[in-house]
Amino acid sequence: SPQVQPFLPQWLAQPKLVQKRIKDNLVPITDVPGIHPRLLKKLQMNGIESFFPVQAEVIPAILQSASNGYLMGRGGYRPKDICVSAPTGSGKTLAFVIPIVQVLLDRVVCQVRALVVLPTKELAQQVSKVFNVYTDGTGLKVVLITGQKSFAKEQEMLVQKKVTGYCSLADIIVATPGRLTDHISQTPGFSLTQLRFLIIDEADRMIDDMHQNCLNQIVKAAFQVEGDTGSNMLFQRTKPGPVTAASSCYPQIPLQKLLFSATLTQDPEKLQQLDLFQPRLFTSVYSEKKILGDGTETEQDTDKKYTLPEGLSQCYVPCDLNSKPLLLLHFMLTMKFTRVLCFTNSREASHRLFLLVQAFGGVPVAEFSSRLPPNERQRTIKEFEQGKIQLLISTDATARGIDVKEVNYVINYDAPQFIRTYIHRVGRTARAGKVGVAFSLVLRIQERRFLRMLKDAGIQDIKKHPVKGNSLKPLVQQYEEALCKLEKTVK
Repeated sequence: SPQVQPFLPQWLAQPKLVQKRIKDNLVPITDVPGIHPRLLKKLQMNGIESFFPVQAEVIPAILQSASNGYLMGRGGYRPKDICVSAPTGSGKTLAFVIPIVQVLLDRVVCQVRALVVLPTKELAQQVSKVFNVYTDGTGLKVVLITGQKSFAKEQEMLVQKKVTGYCSLADIIVATPGRLTDHISQTPGFSLTQLRFLIIDEADRMIDDMHQNCLNQIVKAAFQVEGDTGSNMLFQRTKPGPVTAASSCYPQIPLQKLLFSATLTQDPEKLQQLDLFQPRLFTSVYSEKKILGDGTETEQDTDKKYTLPEGLSQCYVPCDLNSKPLLLLHFMLTMKFTRVLCFTNSREASHRLFLLVQAFGGVPVAEFSSRLPPNERQRTIKEFEQGKIQLLISTDATARGIDVKEVNYVINYDAPQFIRTYIHRVGRTARAGKVGVAFSLVLRIQERRFLRMLKDAGIQDIKKHPVKGNSLKPLVQQYEEALCKLEKTVK
């Protein structure tokens, strides 16, 4: 039977395609219209003579949406939201830094007008560095909020109390979700009512259940009336629409969302949650169809054929939700796996699983999470490499790009949703010519989609590895005791 395609809204179905071959499609910076001479000079001073395709498309789009100054969209309409899907390393950061700095150059009063939210401290630091380079000497203030400094210190960086009331010390804020929501709820005088740009970077991860709440809080704060106690939510900004005599009594600052991601979800329901306004999608993640001489098409998508390490064996274990923790314990204790890197899909899941294995006992285990300060993360990796820790439980966020030596097994405790995530995780073992095994615990309802995802990526050699229920039986009693123990500590 033909596969039923979910109905895609038009903006998703017909995106603006951006060349993915970066090298052949560089655009000299002087050819991109509308960039301020001051910023051109800065780019050149930083050795940038040409833009990548994504930058050449997106920079003018953002500039144009603010061509009437940042108080208005074009022709008095609210500017459209923008989504950009492009691989890591294609220059997404500069694509929003340049236009935002330019649009804010002529601001008079310091107010939070651009907010960039990123999933990890490391990414936030990288982005704020880039902003600092391009705001240097402009008078625009960039503040980084990631919880590396104390809460009080961050408050001092954000607002200043004067006789006349509070004033903002930041034009541009680069933040991680947790710390940001704390300031929204607890920092007196911290206001997002003048916010013009909300940039969500690594958007696919930010849309996760975990951060969805953060995004809702930002939007709520952005539409809140100054001095409002929360009892009567009179909105200072109205939701989108054309400007009317009534609505232009006070200048309306449009709030424009800019989403960037390497794997922007194609799931309309997820994107729905972001409440995007007439969005435009720019993407360089697409398949190139080659037309053969006889007029037939073939899919020849170079991106999709992933190469996995030579020495890697892949298995998957069909299972149900309740047996997942038991399976992990079975691998560690009965099968005596050593040096195991185990992935979950969220920080909460990692933490819970870590506590559970710890409560069960018998497995030297650690969690590798963004909860931990960087020096502790380094120590954990070291202990794992020395063999003091046999099981390391982590999220994708923390493990991105991290080279852990001597991983014998990767266990996908939660099956990855994207092929990229799968490739990324299993590639942590069998590095540099060694051998390694990847096990994925796949719920029966996920099985078809999971196998389909691998098949589409040209990954054929994954073996089904069923584990019989009776081999888990010996663990059950101790497992239930561990659960009770855990309930108590959580309470």
